[in-house]
Amino acid sequence: MQLLRKIAYPVSLLYALVVYVRNYCYDIGIIKSQQFKTPTVCIGNLSIGGTGKTPMIEWLLANIPKKRLAVLSRGYKRKSKGFIKVATTHTAKEVGDEPLQMYKKFRDSIIAVDAERRNGISILEAEYAPEIILLDDAFQHRKVHASVYFLLTSFNNLYMKDFYLPTGNLRDSKKEAKRAKLIIITKCPLDLDSATQAEIIKQVNPLQHQRVLFCGFEYEQIVRGNKGNIQLSALKQKKVTLVTGIANAAPLCLYLESQGIMIEHLEFPDHHFFTKKELKEFEAKECVLTTEKDYTRMNSATDNIFYLAVKHSFLNDGKRVVLKTIEELGN
Repeated sequence: MQLLRKIAYPVSLLYALVVYVRNYCYDIGIIKSQQFKTPTVCIGNLSIGGTGKTPMIEWLLANIPKKRLAVLSRGYKRKSKGFIKVATTHTAKEVGDEPLQMYKKFRDSIIAVDAERRNGISILEAEYAPEIILLDDAFQHRKVHASVYFLLTSFNNLYMKDFYLPTGNLRDSKKEAKRAKLIIITKCPLDLDSATQAEIIKQVNPLQHQRVLFCGFEYEQIVRGNKGNIQLSALKQKKVTLVTGIANAAPLCLYLESQGIMIEHLEFPDHHFFTKKELKEFEAKECVLTTEKDYTRMNSATDNIFYLAVKHSFLNDGKRVVLKTIEELGN
């Protein structure tokens, strides 16, 4: 795989040129961006997947105080088209796994999907009147000019050290980080020392209007399933099959190993829709552990399948900075 990526270097240069021309056209106004009256918060990244965007939106939904919130996602890999407000009757195939996961956890918020973000925002404003709209994975969607941008980059794959697709994982120019007000380093060790933080901030080289924040994953100490919950520690005594269809399962694998849980890992592509045959094979296992996103796609999950939920935890004063940034949108 690494050899193929190196061979594809000329393709990456062509890709970089296309990205540059597109951004330049937006920057000088040849292609117009649209602003909306409702404050919009864009949560995105410069690379392909694996930075924790969905947990970040869930963190915002859980922590922004007393606001009528809406989330607009494209609903990646859904089989439907156009604008849909997620409801109880929908499946992951109809609206996407991540929007459905958010809806199940935050019923008081408006969760919607539309690949055409301008259309989606217009419908949300006209029919649901949210006070704040959270735009999922929309950093590259420059047809909309968001009120504020949160740029996420993973601790183990910082965008500053990456390169364009397909040689690297960048889908946008590193220079576009200038549009972010907050640059959030995700998936950090929760005990990350101040010297390492300072070195990363130096590498990011933030502009005057930017703040660099750090956060890491906190895993629940229980796993959830159809028949209820069990303690994570109880899995040490079982033959555990870990099933993942996410962009980067390495942090989860490392965490489980740190908890003394020995796993057989079955890895699938990101957003993989599990077949009946695969689900039947999982049913034959003693105990299957998966992520919350994968569990959402396992519409007929059996009693031996459990998921481990995860959430972001900010280091230092990160939580205060994020919430203050949101609060300032209404001023």
